[in-house]
Amino acid sequence: MAFTTSKRNAIAFLTTLLVVSVPFSSSTTLQQDFVQCLVDNSDVSFPITSSFFSPDQNATLFKEELESTAQNLRYLTPSNPKPVFIFEPLYETHVQAAVVCAKKLQLRMLIRSGGHDYEGLSFVAENETPFVIVDLSKLRQIDVDLDSNSAWAHAGATIGEVYYRIQEKSQTHGFPAGLCSSLGIGGHLVGGAYGSMMRKFGLGGDNVLDARIVDENGKILDRAAMGEDVFWAIRGGGGGSFGVIVAWKIKLVPVPAIVTVFTVTKTLEQDGTKVLYKWQQVADKLDDDLFIRVIIQPASKTTKTGNRTISTSYQAQFLGDSNRLLQVMQKSFPELGLTKKDCTEMSWIKSVMYIAGFPNSAAPEALLDGKSLFKNHFKAKSDFVEEPIPIEGLEGLWKRFLEEDSPLTIWNPYGGMMSRIPESEIPFPHRNGTLFKIQWLTSWQDGKASEARHMKWIREMYSYMEQYVSKNPRRAYVNYRDLDLGVNEEESDAREWGSKYFKGNFERLVKIKGDFDPDNFFRHEQSIPTKIG
Repeated sequence: MAFTTSKRNAIAFLTTLLVVSVPFSSSTTLQQDFVQCLVDNSDVSFPITSSFFSPDQNATLFKEELESTAQNLRYLTPSNPKPVFIFEPLYETHVQAAVVCAKKLQLRMLIRSGGHDYEGLSFVAENETPFVIVDLSKLRQIDVDLDSNSAWAHAGATIGEVYYRIQEKSQTHGFPAGLCSSLGIGGHLVGGAYGSMMRKFGLGGDNVLDARIVDENGKILDRAAMGEDVFWAIRGGGGGSFGVIVAWKIKLVPVPAIVTVFTVTKTLEQDGTKVLYKWQQVADKLDDDLFIRVIIQPASKTTKTGNRTISTSYQAQFLGDSNRLLQVMQKSFPELGLTKKDCTEMSWIKSVMYIAGFPNSAAPEALLDGKSLFKNHFKAKSDFVEEPIPIEGLEGLWKRFLEEDSPLTIWNPYGGMMSRIPESEIPFPHRNGTLFKIQWLTSWQDGKASEARHMKWIREMYSYMEQYVSKNPRRAYVNYRDLDLGVNEEESDAREWGSKYFKGNFERLVKIKGDFDPDNFFRHEQSIPTKIG
Protein backbone atom coordinates (compact mmCIF):
# COMPACT_ATOMS: atom_id res chain seq x y z
CA MET A 1 0.00 0.00 0.00
CA ALA A 2 1.43 3.40 -1.00
CA PHE A 3 1.63 6.05 1.70
CA THR A 4 -0.04 9.41 1.18
CA THR A 5 2.11 12.48 1.77
CA SER A 6 0.30 13.12 5.06
CA LYS A 7 0.97 9.58 6.20
CA ARG A 8 4.64 9.78 5.29
CA ASN A 9 4.90 13.02 7.23
CA ALA A 10 3.03 11.51 10.17
CA ILE A 11 5.35 8.51 10.30
CA ALA A 12 8.44 10.65 10.11
CA PHE A 13 7.14 12.98 12.80
CA LEU A 14 6.05 10.20 15.13
CA THR A 15 9.26 8.25 14.70
CA THR A 16 11.27 11.35 15.52
CA LEU A 17 9.27 11.92 18.67
CA LEU A 18 9.77 8.33 19.72
CA VAL A 19 13.52 8.27 19.35
CA VAL A 20 14.55 11.74 20.53
CA SER A 21 16.18 11.46 23.96
CA VAL A 22 15.10 7.82 24.22
CA PRO A 23 17.78 5.15 24.49
CA PHE A 24 17.45 2.31 22.02
CA SER A 25 15.56 -0.67 23.34
CA SER A 26 13.42 -3.48 21.97
CA SER A 27 10.33 -1.88 23.48
CA THR A 28 11.05 1.39 21.65
CA THR A 29 11.49 -0.51 18.40
CA LEU A 30 8.22 -2.35 18.93
CA GLN A 31 6.42 0.90 19.60
CA GLN A 32 7.91 2.49 16.46
CA ASP A 33 6.78 -0.49 14.40
CA PHE A 34 3.35 -0.35 15.97
CA VAL A 35 2.97 3.38 15.30
CA GLN A 36 4.01 2.97 11.68
CA CYS A 37 1.53 0.13 11.26
CA LEU A 38 -1.15 2.16 13.01
CA VAL A 39 -0.67 5.14 10.70
CA ASP A 40 -0.79 2.84 7.71
CA ASN A 41 -4.02 1.21 8.79
CA SER A 42 -6.12 4.07 10.15
CA ASP A 43 -6.91 7.74 9.66
CA VAL A 44 -4.48 9.07 12.23
CA SER A 45 -4.77 12.71 13.20
CA PHE A 46 -2.27 14.68 15.28
CA PRO A 47 -1.14 14.40 17.98
CA ILE A 48 -1.33 10.59 18.07
CA THR A 49 1.75 10.41 20.33
CA SER A 50 -0.38 11.69 23.20
CA SER A 51 -2.20 8.36 22.97
CA PHE A 52 0.95 6.34 23.77
CA PHE A 53 2.52 5.72 27.16
CA SER A 54 5.74 3.76 27.56
CA PRO A 55 8.43 3.46 30.25
CA ASP A 56 11.09 4.44 27.69
CA GLN A 57 9.47 7.77 26.91
CA ASN A 58 8.25 8.91 30.32
CA ALA A 59 8.36 6.44 33.20
CA THR A 60 6.29 8.67 35.49
CA LEU A 61 3.45 9.18 33.02
CA PHE A 62 3.55 5.49 32.11
CA LYS A 63 3.20 4.47 35.75
CA GLU A 64 0.34 6.94 36.31
CA GLU A 65 -1.51 5.66 33.26
CA LEU A 66 -0.97 2.00 34.14
CA GLU A 67 -2.32 2.57 37.64
CA SER A 68 -5.02 5.09 36.68
CA THR A 69 -8.04 2.78 36.74
CA ALA A 70 -6.63 -0.41 38.25
CA GLN A 71 -8.48 -1.38 41.42
CA ASN A 72 -6.39 -4.28 42.63
CA LEU A 73 -2.95 -3.01 43.67
CA ARG A 74 -1.85 -6.63 44.15
CA TYR A 75 -1.07 -6.66 40.42
CA LEU A 76 0.89 -3.41 40.33
CA THR A 77 3.98 -4.46 42.26
CA PRO A 78 7.48 -4.08 40.75
CA SER A 79 7.62 -7.84 40.14
CA ASN A 80 4.48 -7.94 37.98
CA PRO A 81 5.17 -7.89 34.20
CA LYS A 82 4.55 -4.51 32.56
CA PRO A 83 3.27 -3.77 29.05
CA VAL A 84 5.65 -2.60 26.36
CA PHE A 85 3.33 0.38 26.03
CA ILE A 86 -0.24 1.51 26.57
CA PHE A 87 -2.26 2.78 23.63
CA GLU A 88 -5.43 4.85 24.07
CA PRO A 89 -7.45 4.87 20.85
CA LEU A 90 -9.36 8.04 20.06
CA TYR A 91 -11.64 6.48 17.45
CA GLU A 92 -13.04 3.07 16.63
CA THR A 93 -10.79 2.94 13.56
CA HIS A 94 -7.79 3.15 15.91
CA VAL A 95 -9.04 0.02 17.68
CA GLN A 96 -9.36 -1.77 14.35
CA ALA A 97 -5.81 -0.80 13.42
CA ALA A 98 -4.49 -1.76 16.86
CA VAL A 99 -5.82 -5.30 16.42
CA VAL A 100 -4.33 -5.58 12.94
CA CYS A 101 -0.96 -4.27 14.12
CA ALA A 102 -0.75 -6.32 17.31
CA LYS A 103 -1.48 -9.42 15.29
CA LYS A 104 1.07 -8.49 12.63
CA LEU A 105 3.80 -7.80 15.19
CA GLN A 106 2.84 -10.86 17.29
CA LEU A 107 2.10 -8.77 20.36
CA ARG A 108 -0.24 -10.08 23.01
CA MET A 109 -3.02 -7.49 23.37
CA LEU A 110 -4.91 -6.82 26.60
CA ILE A 111 -8.11 -4.76 26.51
CA ARG A 112 -8.99 -2.39 29.34
CA SER A 113 -12.15 -0.35 29.68
CA GLY A 114 -12.63 0.32 33.39
CA GLY A 115 -9.69 -1.54 34.95
CA HIS A 116 -11.84 -3.36 37.51
CA ASP A 117 -10.75 -6.90 36.61
CA TYR A 118 -10.29 -8.56 40.01
CA GLU A 119 -7.27 -10.56 38.86
CA GLY A 120 -5.73 -7.79 36.77
CA LEU A 121 -6.31 -9.62 33.49
CA SER A 122 -6.98 -6.36 31.64
CA PHE A 123 -3.57 -4.91 32.50
CA VAL A 124 -1.16 -7.75 33.45
CA ALA A 125 -0.11 -10.83 31.48
CA GLU A 126 1.73 -13.12 33.87
CA ASN A 127 2.48 -15.93 31.44
CA GLU A 128 3.11 -14.30 28.07
CA THR A 129 5.27 -11.35 26.99
CA PRO A 130 5.67 -8.97 25.29
CA PHE A 131 2.19 -7.54 25.65
CA VAL A 132 0.49 -4.21 25.14
CA ILE A 133 -2.60 -2.63 26.68
CA VAL A 134 -5.27 -1.06 24.50
CA ASP A 135 -7.05 1.24 26.92
CA LEU A 136 -10.53 2.27 25.76
CA SER A 137 -11.01 5.09 28.27
CA LYS A 138 -11.07 7.77 25.56
CA LEU A 139 -13.99 6.06 23.79
CA ARG A 140 -16.82 7.23 26.04
CA GLN A 141 -19.50 8.83 23.88
CA ILE A 142 -23.08 8.11 25.00
CA ASP A 143 -26.15 8.80 22.83
CA VAL A 144 -29.54 8.46 24.53
CA ASP A 145 -32.65 8.11 22.36
CA LEU A 146 -35.86 8.24 24.41
CA ASP A 147 -38.05 7.68 21.32
CA SER A 148 -36.64 4.17 20.96
CA ASN A 149 -36.00 3.63 24.70
CA SER A 150 -32.38 2.90 23.95
CA ALA A 151 -28.87 4.29 24.15
CA TRP A 152 -25.52 3.63 22.49
CA ALA A 153 -22.60 3.73 24.93
CA HIS A 154 -18.94 3.40 23.98
CA ALA A 155 -16.94 0.84 25.92
CA GLY A 156 -14.74 3.35 27.77
CA ALA A 157 -17.69 5.09 29.42
CA THR A 158 -18.31 4.23 33.05
CA ILE A 159 -21.67 2.92 34.15
CA GLY A 160 -22.03 6.08 36.25
CA GLU A 161 -21.66 8.20 33.12
CA VAL A 162 -24.32 6.10 31.39
CA TYR A 163 -26.72 6.63 34.30
CA TYR A 164 -26.00 10.37 34.28
CA ARG A 165 -26.61 10.78 30.54
CA ILE A 166 -29.90 8.88 30.84
CA GLN A 167 -31.15 11.09 33.67
CA GLU A 168 -30.08 14.17 31.71
CA LYS A 169 -32.83 13.28 29.25
CA SER A 170 -35.40 11.75 31.59
CA GLN A 171 -36.06 11.30 35.31
CA THR A 172 -38.21 8.23 34.62
CA HIS A 173 -35.78 6.12 32.58
CA GLY A 174 -32.91 4.01 33.87
CA PHE A 175 -30.77 0.98 33.12
CA PRO A 176 -30.40 -2.16 35.29
CA ALA A 177 -26.65 -2.46 35.68
CA GLY A 178 -23.84 -2.13 38.23
CA LEU A 179 -23.75 -0.80 41.77
CA CYS A 180 -20.20 0.57 41.41
CA SER A 181 -20.37 3.71 39.30
CA SER A 182 -16.75 3.59 38.08
CA LEU A 183 -17.17 0.27 36.25
CA GLY A 184 -16.27 0.49 32.56
CA ILE A 185 -19.37 -0.53 30.65
CA GLY A 186 -17.29 -2.44 28.11
CA GLY A 187 -16.11 -5.11 30.54
CA HIS A 188 -19.14 -4.85 32.81
CA LEU A 189 -21.81 -5.97 30.35
CA VAL A 190 -19.65 -8.70 28.86
CA GLY A 191 -19.78 -10.46 32.26
CA GLY A 192 -23.56 -10.21 32.59
CA ALA A 193 -23.71 -7.12 34.82
CA TYR A 194 -25.90 -7.36 37.91
CA GLY A 195 -27.30 -4.40 39.80
CA SER A 196 -29.97 -3.19 42.17
CA MET A 197 -32.78 -3.50 39.59
CA MET A 198 -31.93 -7.08 38.58
CA ARG A 199 -34.94 -8.51 40.43
CA LYS A 200 -37.21 -6.22 38.41
CA PHE A 201 -35.58 -6.22 34.96
CA GLY A 202 -32.81 -8.85 34.97
CA LEU A 203 -29.14 -8.20 34.28
CA GLY A 204 -27.60 -5.48 32.19
CA GLY A 205 -26.68 -8.23 29.72
CA ASP A 206 -30.35 -9.21 29.49
CA ASN A 207 -31.09 -5.67 28.32
CA VAL A 208 -28.57 -5.30 25.49
CA LEU A 209 -30.04 -4.73 22.01
CA ASP A 210 -26.94 -4.52 19.83
CA ALA A 211 -23.16 -4.15 19.98
CA ARG A 212 -20.16 -3.28 17.86
CA ILE A 213 -17.18 -5.62 18.16
CA VAL A 214 -13.77 -5.58 16.48
CA ASP A 215 -12.89 -9.13 15.48
CA GLU A 216 -9.45 -10.75 15.11
CA ASN A 217 -9.17 -9.38 11.56
CA GLY A 218 -9.81 -5.80 12.61
CA LYS A 219 -13.34 -5.65 11.23
CA ILE A 220 -16.16 -3.89 13.10
CA LEU A 221 -19.26 -6.07 13.29
CA ASP A 222 -22.71 -5.20 14.58
CA ARG A 223 -25.27 -7.74 15.77
CA ALA A 224 -26.40 -8.63 12.27
CA ALA A 225 -22.82 -9.03 11.00
CA MET A 226 -21.46 -10.97 13.98
CA GLY A 227 -24.45 -13.32 14.09
CA GLU A 228 -26.70 -14.37 16.94
CA ASP A 229 -24.23 -16.91 18.37
CA VAL A 230 -21.51 -14.31 18.94
CA PHE A 231 -24.07 -11.77 20.15
CA TRP A 232 -25.21 -14.38 22.68
CA ALA A 233 -21.63 -15.10 23.78
CA ILE A 234 -20.57 -11.49 24.45
CA ARG A 235 -23.51 -10.82 26.81
CA GLY A 236 -22.11 -12.73 29.77
CA GLY A 237 -19.27 -14.87 28.42
CA GLY A 238 -16.60 -12.74 30.08
CA GLY A 239 -14.19 -10.15 28.72
CA GLY A 240 -11.15 -10.60 26.52
CA SER A 241 -12.25 -13.73 24.69
CA PHE A 242 -14.05 -12.84 21.47
CA GLY A 243 -12.94 -9.40 20.37
CA VAL A 244 -12.91 -5.76 21.42
CA ILE A 245 -16.36 -4.47 22.28
CA VAL A 246 -16.27 -0.82 21.23
CA ALA A 247 -19.93 0.04 21.92
CA TRP A 248 -23.15 -1.38 23.35
CA LYS A 249 -26.75 -0.52 22.48
CA ILE A 250 -28.76 -0.86 25.67
CA LYS A 251 -32.48 -0.95 26.38
CA LEU A 252 -33.74 1.70 28.80
CA VAL A 253 -36.24 0.66 31.46
CA PRO A 254 -38.93 2.68 33.26
CA VAL A 255 -38.18 3.92 36.77
CA PRO A 256 -40.58 5.80 39.08
CA ALA A 257 -40.18 9.47 39.95
CA ILE A 258 -39.79 8.48 43.62
CA VAL A 259 -37.37 5.77 44.76
CA THR A 260 -36.78 4.90 48.41
CA VAL A 261 -33.51 3.77 49.99
CA PHE A 262 -32.47 2.67 53.46
CA THR A 263 -29.59 1.16 55.39
CA VAL A 264 -30.34 -0.65 58.65
CA THR A 265 -27.46 -2.19 60.59
CA LYS A 266 -27.62 -5.06 63.07
CA THR A 267 -24.70 -6.35 65.10
CA LEU A 268 -24.53 -9.84 66.60
CA GLU A 269 -25.64 -8.32 69.92
CA GLN A 270 -28.77 -7.01 68.17
CA ASP A 271 -29.84 -10.47 66.99
CA GLY A 272 -27.88 -9.97 63.78
CA THR A 273 -27.49 -13.70 63.16
CA LYS A 274 -31.22 -14.44 63.48
CA VAL A 275 -32.19 -11.50 61.28
CA LEU A 276 -29.73 -12.64 58.60
CA TYR A 277 -31.09 -16.17 58.76
CA LYS A 278 -34.57 -14.75 58.12
CA TRP A 279 -33.28 -12.55 55.27
CA GLN A 280 -31.99 -15.69 53.53
CA GLN A 281 -35.49 -17.12 53.60
CA VAL A 282 -37.30 -14.08 52.19
CA ALA A 283 -34.85 -11.98 50.12
CA ASP A 284 -35.54 -13.78 46.83
CA LYS A 285 -39.32 -13.77 47.41
CA LEU A 286 -39.82 -10.07 48.17
CA ASP A 287 -41.67 -7.68 45.88
CA ASP A 288 -39.75 -7.41 42.57
CA ASP A 289 -39.39 -3.64 43.18
CA LEU A 290 -37.32 -4.29 46.32
CA PHE A 291 -33.61 -5.12 46.39
CA ILE A 292 -32.02 -5.62 49.83
CA ARG A 293 -28.36 -6.58 49.90
CA VAL A 294 -26.39 -7.29 53.06
CA ILE A 295 -22.91 -5.86 53.67
CA ILE A 296 -21.12 -7.88 56.35
CA GLN A 297 -17.85 -7.02 58.07
CA PRO A 298 -16.33 -6.57 61.53
CA ALA A 299 -17.98 -3.58 63.21
CA SER A 300 -16.01 -0.35 63.39
CA LYS A 301 -16.68 -0.15 67.13
CA THR A 302 -16.18 -2.86 69.74
CA THR A 303 -18.84 -4.09 72.14
CA LYS A 304 -19.20 -2.74 75.69
CA THR A 305 -16.86 -5.48 76.84
CA GLY A 306 -14.22 -4.41 74.32
CA ASN A 307 -14.64 -7.36 71.96
CA ARG A 308 -14.88 -7.22 68.18
CA THR A 309 -18.26 -8.02 66.72
CA ILE A 310 -19.86 -8.43 63.30
CA SER A 311 -21.90 -5.74 61.56
CA THR A 312 -24.63 -6.70 59.07
CA SER A 313 -25.92 -3.70 57.09
CA TYR A 314 -29.11 -4.12 55.07
CA GLN A 315 -28.89 -1.66 52.18
CA ALA A 316 -31.93 -1.35 49.96
CA GLN A 317 -33.36 0.29 46.87
CA PHE A 318 -37.15 0.25 46.40
CA LEU A 319 -38.79 1.39 43.18
CA GLY A 320 -41.59 3.29 44.88
CA ASP A 321 -42.43 5.51 47.84
CA SER A 322 -41.73 4.80 51.50
CA ASN A 323 -45.37 4.13 52.42
CA ARG A 324 -45.62 1.19 50.04
CA LEU A 325 -42.14 0.01 51.06
CA LEU A 326 -43.16 -0.09 54.73
CA GLN A 327 -46.22 -2.16 53.81
CA VAL A 328 -44.06 -4.63 51.89
CA MET A 329 -41.55 -4.89 54.72
CA GLN A 330 -44.18 -5.31 57.44
CA LYS A 331 -45.71 -8.15 55.48
CA SER A 332 -42.54 -9.93 54.34
CA PHE A 333 -39.62 -8.98 56.58
CA PRO A 334 -40.81 -7.39 59.86
CA GLU A 335 -37.80 -8.86 61.68
CA LEU A 336 -35.61 -6.05 60.34
CA GLY A 337 -37.69 -3.49 62.23
CA LEU A 338 -37.73 -0.91 59.42
CA THR A 339 -39.29 2.42 60.36
CA LYS A 340 -40.32 5.53 58.44
CA LYS A 341 -37.30 7.46 59.73
CA ASP A 342 -34.98 4.81 58.25
CA CYS A 343 -36.31 5.57 54.76
CA THR A 344 -35.24 8.33 52.39
CA GLU A 345 -37.17 9.16 49.24
CA MET A 346 -35.21 10.45 46.24
CA SER A 347 -34.87 10.28 42.47
CA TRP A 348 -33.62 7.12 40.79
CA ILE A 349 -30.27 8.73 39.92
CA LYS A 350 -29.72 9.77 43.55
CA SER A 351 -30.59 6.24 44.68
CA VAL A 352 -27.91 4.90 42.33
CA MET A 353 -25.42 7.26 43.96
CA TYR A 354 -26.56 6.21 47.43
CA ILE A 355 -25.93 2.53 46.67
CA ALA A 356 -22.56 3.42 45.12
CA GLY A 357 -21.42 5.11 48.34
CA PHE A 358 -21.63 8.79 47.45
CA PRO A 359 -22.64 11.21 50.23
CA ASN A 360 -26.23 12.47 50.03
CA SER A 361 -24.92 15.96 49.33
CA ALA A 362 -23.13 14.88 46.13
CA ALA A 363 -24.61 16.18 42.88
CA PRO A 364 -25.26 13.77 39.98
CA GLU A 365 -22.32 15.35 38.15
CA ALA A 366 -20.05 13.44 40.55
CA LEU A 367 -20.84 10.36 38.44
CA LEU A 368 -18.87 11.91 35.59
CA ASP A 369 -15.64 11.76 37.56
CA GLY A 370 -15.33 8.04 36.94
CA LYS A 371 -12.85 7.48 39.78
CA SER A 372 -13.02 4.26 41.75
CA LEU A 373 -13.93 4.70 45.42
CA PHE A 374 -12.01 1.50 46.21
CA LYS A 375 -8.30 0.90 45.51
CA ASN A 376 -6.35 -1.61 47.56
CA HIS A 377 -4.48 -4.90 47.65
CA PHE A 378 -7.19 -7.54 47.77
CA LYS A 379 -8.31 -11.04 46.93
CA ALA A 380 -11.92 -11.86 46.13
CA LYS A 381 -14.04 -14.95 45.57
CA SER A 382 -17.72 -15.63 44.94
CA ASP A 383 -20.45 -18.15 45.66
CA PHE A 384 -24.09 -18.81 44.90
CA VAL A 385 -26.43 -20.10 47.59
CA GLU A 386 -29.44 -22.36 46.97
CA GLU A 387 -30.48 -23.15 50.57
CA PRO A 388 -30.34 -20.90 53.64
CA ILE A 389 -27.07 -21.19 55.56
CA PRO A 390 -28.02 -22.51 59.03
CA ILE A 391 -27.37 -20.59 62.23
CA GLU A 392 -24.41 -22.79 63.16
CA GLY A 393 -22.90 -22.18 59.72
CA LEU A 394 -23.18 -18.42 60.20
CA GLU A 395 -21.64 -18.62 63.66
CA GLY A 396 -18.68 -20.53 62.24
CA LEU A 397 -18.31 -17.83 59.61
CA TRP A 398 -18.32 -15.07 62.25
CA LYS A 399 -15.55 -16.84 64.13
CA ARG A 400 -13.40 -16.85 61.01
CA PHE A 401 -14.23 -13.25 60.11
CA LEU A 402 -13.11 -12.04 63.51
CA GLU A 403 -9.71 -13.64 62.94
CA GLU A 404 -9.02 -11.47 59.85
CA ASP A 405 -8.03 -7.79 59.68
CA SER A 406 -10.36 -6.38 57.01
CA PRO A 407 -12.70 -9.05 55.66
CA LEU A 408 -15.86 -8.14 53.76
CA THR A 409 -18.72 -10.09 52.27
CA ILE A 410 -21.70 -8.76 50.31
CA TRP A 411 -24.81 -10.87 49.79
CA ASN A 412 -27.01 -9.93 46.82
CA PRO A 413 -30.57 -11.30 46.54
CA TYR A 414 -31.89 -13.08 43.47
CA GLY A 415 -35.44 -14.12 42.64
CA GLY A 416 -37.96 -12.00 40.77
CA MET A 417 -37.09 -11.59 37.08
CA MET A 418 -33.82 -13.45 37.66
CA SER A 419 -35.81 -16.61 38.30
CA ARG A 420 -37.98 -16.17 35.21
CA ILE A 421 -35.19 -15.85 32.63
CA PRO A 422 -33.88 -19.24 31.38
CA GLU A 423 -30.27 -20.00 32.33
CA SER A 424 -29.35 -20.46 28.65
CA GLU A 425 -30.80 -17.08 27.57
CA ILE A 426 -27.29 -15.59 27.78
CA PRO A 427 -24.05 -17.24 29.05
CA PHE A 428 -24.74 -16.08 32.64
CA PRO A 429 -26.51 -19.20 34.05
CA HIS A 430 -27.21 -18.34 37.69
CA ARG A 431 -30.99 -18.03 37.61
CA ASN A 432 -33.91 -20.01 39.04
CA GLY A 433 -33.12 -21.73 42.32
CA THR A 434 -30.49 -19.21 43.39
CA LEU A 435 -31.38 -17.45 46.64
CA PHE A 436 -28.47 -15.05 46.63
CA LYS A 437 -24.91 -14.46 45.46
CA ILE A 438 -21.97 -13.93 47.80
CA GLN A 439 -18.89 -11.85 47.17
CA TRP A 440 -15.99 -12.63 49.51
CA LEU A 441 -13.14 -10.17 49.89
CA THR A 442 -10.18 -9.44 52.09
CA SER A 443 -7.96 -6.38 51.67
CA TRP A 444 -4.70 -5.08 53.06
CA GLN A 445 -2.45 -2.06 52.62
CA ASP A 446 1.10 -3.30 53.15
CA GLY A 447 1.50 -5.11 49.83
CA LYS A 448 3.61 -8.27 49.73
CA ALA A 449 4.47 -8.04 53.43
CA SER A 450 1.23 -9.67 54.58
CA GLU A 451 -0.19 -11.00 51.31
CA ALA A 452 0.46 -14.67 52.07
CA ARG A 453 -1.38 -14.46 55.42
CA HIS A 454 -4.47 -12.85 53.89
CA MET A 455 -4.54 -15.20 50.91
CA LYS A 456 -4.33 -18.16 53.28
CA TRP A 457 -7.23 -16.78 55.31
CA ILE A 458 -9.62 -16.29 52.39
CA ARG A 459 -8.83 -19.70 50.92
CA GLU A 460 -9.44 -21.43 54.25
CA MET A 461 -12.67 -19.48 54.79
CA TYR A 462 -13.78 -20.40 51.25
CA SER A 463 -13.06 -24.05 52.00
CA TYR A 464 -15.14 -23.86 55.19
CA MET A 465 -18.12 -22.45 53.27
CA GLU A 466 -18.11 -25.26 50.70
CA GLN A 467 -20.68 -27.24 52.66
CA TYR A 468 -23.20 -24.38 52.56
CA VAL A 469 -23.12 -23.20 48.94
CA SER A 470 -23.93 -24.50 45.44
CA LYS A 471 -22.47 -27.85 44.45
CA ASN A 472 -21.64 -29.86 41.33
CA PRO A 473 -20.31 -27.44 40.32
CA ARG A 474 -19.62 -24.92 43.05
CA ARG A 475 -20.58 -21.87 41.03
CA ALA A 476 -18.85 -18.49 40.68
CA TYR A 477 -19.46 -15.12 38.99
CA VAL A 478 -17.17 -14.43 36.01
CA ASN A 479 -16.90 -10.69 36.75
CA TYR A 480 -15.42 -11.62 40.14
CA ARG A 481 -12.48 -13.32 38.46
CA ASP A 482 -10.77 -15.92 40.62
CA LEU A 483 -7.65 -17.58 39.23
CA ASP A 484 -7.74 -20.06 42.12
CA LEU A 485 -10.47 -21.81 40.10
CA GLY A 486 -8.00 -22.68 37.35
CA VAL A 487 -6.09 -21.16 34.44
CA ASN A 488 -5.52 -22.11 30.81
CA GLU A 489 -2.36 -24.20 30.63
CA GLU A 490 -3.71 -27.33 28.96
CA GLU A 491 -6.90 -27.62 26.92
CA SER A 492 -8.64 -29.66 29.60
CA ASP A 493 -7.82 -27.09 32.31
CA ALA A 494 -10.61 -24.79 31.14
CA ARG A 495 -13.26 -27.24 32.31
CA GLU A 496 -12.13 -26.61 35.89
CA TRP A 497 -13.21 -22.98 35.87
CA GLY A 498 -15.53 -22.90 32.85
CA SER A 499 -18.34 -24.97 34.38
CA LYS A 500 -18.22 -22.90 37.58
CA TYR A 501 -18.76 -19.62 35.76
CA PHE A 502 -21.07 -20.83 33.00
CA LYS A 503 -22.48 -24.29 33.90
CA GLY A 504 -23.90 -25.95 30.78
CA ASN A 505 -23.34 -22.84 28.65
CA PHE A 506 -19.57 -23.34 28.66
CA GLU A 507 -19.41 -25.83 25.79
CA ARG A 508 -21.46 -23.52 23.56
CA LEU A 509 -19.07 -20.67 24.37
CA VAL A 510 -16.09 -22.86 23.37
CA LYS A 511 -17.74 -23.76 20.05
CA ILE A 512 -18.45 -20.08 19.27
CA LYS A 513 -14.90 -19.09 20.23
CA GLY A 514 -13.43 -21.73 17.93
CA ASP A 515 -15.51 -20.50 15.01
CA PHE A 516 -15.11 -16.75 15.62
CA ASP A 517 -11.49 -16.48 16.84
CA PRO A 518 -9.88 -19.73 15.67
CA ASP A 519 -6.34 -18.39 16.14
CA ASN A 520 -7.11 -17.53 19.78
CA PHE A 521 -5.81 -13.99 19.29
CA PHE A 522 -7.97 -12.67 22.15
CA ARG A 523 -6.76 -14.57 25.18
CA HIS A 524 -5.77 -14.42 28.81
CA GLU A 525 -5.39 -16.82 31.72
CA GLN A 526 -9.15 -17.50 31.86
CA SER A 527 -10.32 -16.68 28.35
CA ILE A 528 -12.68 -19.05 26.56
CA PRO A 529 -10.52 -21.63 24.72
CA THR A 530 -11.04 -22.59 21.08
CA LYS A 531 -11.51 -26.22 22.15
CA ILE A 532 -11.44 -28.37 25.25
CA GLY A 533 -9.89 -31.77 25.64
